[in-house]
Amino acid sequence: MPDARDNYRPVNHAIVKMPDGEVKEIQFAILIVAAGPHSAEVARMLRVGTGDGLLRFPLPVEPRKRYVYMFHCEDGPGFNFPLVVGQDGVYCRREGLAGHYICGKSPAQHEEPDIGDLDVDYSFFDNTVWPSLANRIPAFESIKIKSAWAGFYDYNTLDQNALVGCHPYYNNVYFATGFSGHGIQMAPGVGRAIMEMILDGKFVTIDLERFGLDRIIHNEPILEQHIV
Repeated sequence: MPDARDNYRPVNHAIVKMPDGEVKEIQFAILIVAAGPHSAEVARMLRVGTGDGLLRFPLPVEPRKRYVYMFHCEDGPGFNFPLVVGQDGVYCRREGLAGHYICGKSPAQHEEPDIGDLDVDYSFFDNTVWPSLANRIPAFESIKIKSAWAGFYDYNTLDQNALVGCHPYYNNVYFATGFSGHGIQMAPGVGRAIMEMILDGKFVTIDLERFGLDRIIHNEPILEQHIV
């Protein structure tokens, strides 16, 4: 696919506005876009999704709000209780040593909450999460919510999997985003992989080639069934 290489415009600096209003220019040789749910905003600053050729494909990452609930159950499963993910997507695991657990569920497409705030919807727990937990683990019929919080997934709308590697147009711009809730699990390996790409020009320890950005251009998603 033509990418207007004759008109290649490298990226080597960023304009940053400081909290006090001062504007500064930062020069760089290599850029790593790891802005989580806001990665697509940064990508658009690089003309990704607004340019021609290889730049006409937008980064398919957007913020999606997710809730995590922590509850206490005096007679709940013991120390050997693993991370459990039901067929309906409800997940649960122990949190610490005092009978606490955390749980949640990614909502269905028609249930996606508004991302304008980080308020927690406790009715989602009462009506969707709790009944599933109690059905699987009878002890969870009697539980007490202790706390809850909301945050943003860097949700990859293509396939809910990571986007890792160099951009097909820019030879000095690397992406590590789109983890869709997997980030804390993948971060150590992805950090090493990006380092190897920069220093060695290829993946060395773990081959993450299939998670590259080329699959956006070719529309080749890597799908899996359970995304929590």
